[in-house]
Amino acid sequence: MVIIKLGDCMFGKDKKKKSGITNSEKSSNANKTKELGKSIEDNIDLVNSIFSNDETLIVRRFQNKFLKTAKCCIFYFEGMIDYEVVNESVIKPVLDNNLSQYISDNNLLEELQNKVLANNYVRAKKNINNVVDALVRGETVFFLDGYDEALIIKINGWKKRAVSEPESERVVRGPREGFIESVETNLVLIRRRIKTPEFKTKFREIGERTRTKVCICYIDDIVSKSILSELERRLDEINIDGILDSGYIQELIRDEPFSFFETVGYSERPDVVVSRLLEGRIAIIVDGSPAVLTVPFILLEHAQSNEDYYNNYILATFNRLIRTTATISSMTIPAVYLAVVTYHQEMLPTPVLLSLSASRQGVPFPTSLSFFIMLLIFDVLRETGARMPLSTGQAINIVGALVLGEAAINAKLVSAPVVVITALSGILTLLNSRLLTPIIFLRFFLLLAASVLGLYGVIFGFMIIILHLASMRSFGVPYLLGVTRIMHHDGQDAWIRAPWWTMTLRPKIIAARNLVRETVGKNRRR
Repeated sequence: MVIIKLGDCMFGKDKKKKSGITNSEKSSNANKTKELGKSIEDNIDLVNSIFSNDETLIVRRFQNKFLKTAKCCIFYFEGMIDYEVVNESVIKPVLDNNLSQYISDNNLLEELQNKVLANNYVRAKKNINNVVDALVRGETVFFLDGYDEALIIKINGWKKRAVSEPESERVVRGPREGFIESVETNLVLIRRRIKTPEFKTKFREIGERTRTKVCICYIDDIVSKSILSELERRLDEINIDGILDSGYIQELIRDEPFSFFETVGYSERPDVVVSRLLEGRIAIIVDGSPAVLTVPFILLEHAQSNEDYYNNYILATFNRLIRTTATISSMTIPAVYLAVVTYHQEMLPTPVLLSLSASRQGVPFPTSLSFFIMLLIFDVLRETGARMPLSTGQAINIVGALVLGEAAINAKLVSAPVVVITALSGILTLLNSRLLTPIIFLRFFLLLAASVLGLYGVIFGFMIIILHLASMRSFGVPYLLGVTRIMHHDGQDAWIRAPWWTMTLRPKIIAARNLVRETVGKNRRR
């Protein structure tokens, strides 16, 4: 026992430091439990003590020209308010109005709130916690001497990025608007497109330190109540210091946390999010992130593009099939080639086999190792290009691939077919960038299976992938919804993009409460 106590003292593990709270933090926490007083000086000291050593907290004192006893002050954080609006809607009205006419009224502060302050959002609060919350959100706090209340005035004024087309989801035809890092602006972009009182929102604050505002959006008469309650439960269970992007929420609420495939979708385009809301899904807007999450999310949404719905359905179906075929091919082409040239040469015509054998002359590495090396180099080049400035990154990708590929062939380190198939596989991956992570890992997985068992390994590996996908759920919805039921209305917008006049029903499992999307007469098809 003596040794333990000595060790605790030696490493400073006394009772005060075990709690991890310093004296200043204890004092600040104690102040947060206090109520506001009637003395303006006491209230100023209380706020300053909570935000001690913070030089960005500004206090501005002033008093009315006509009523000298009306001493006032405002608190705000530097750079988080619109100074011109504060001057015009708060300071100037209080300075210039003759407050003596309101002195006979019972509550001068209430008269200021209702008749003097020219602002749309003014709320009276007595608790110091409400004052602290308002200040850290960028709002302005108004104190009047002789009153134990504070007025919370919403005059946020920090800079925002302009609404523009998202770089990762560009289209030839369709809206050019994209979400930004403001939850209010993003909500407006959605509400402009859904003009119905059934569109509902619920707000939460997540993160002990950041207290990030999170908004849940849904259409009340379409959404599944069980999915909505499950989402709310998962959000309420999040206990973390801070949320800096919607990716935090995406990882914390997803099903299958160890899977390569995402079960929570996201988009930076309002039209995409609105289309998913109209199908019964739920959107999650996170303040500070331009990526809006949507649940539930199924596999075939990876193959869909928002531009599919703005073009002719025949062209959209053709493009969708190309994307689906390219995704599957990018995973399987290297593995199939490796299996054929290593284990099943009899499947190749003699001229092709002789040509491949000639290209292998002088290459010291086996084909399997050559593929692993080239694919790894390709992924390194892709990651390097993504981290560099746009123009420089594109040059690195193109020049790096050409130079390294040509040099590897000339040096007889790899064969020409390996370089060609690696490049083809990488290009096909770009058609569906949202599946980039699963494609990379599953490509290596199938390559490993092909190097051990040949085509049988590729088949078994692909079966394992399909079984894994079939076992997955996204908020109770099967991840492969619509894959097999092509003739059912759940599959009308899966492999193909059916004409609008045939898509009269929503997905049954997602929007079980309101299936009817459109009522179409026969004459409309003509």
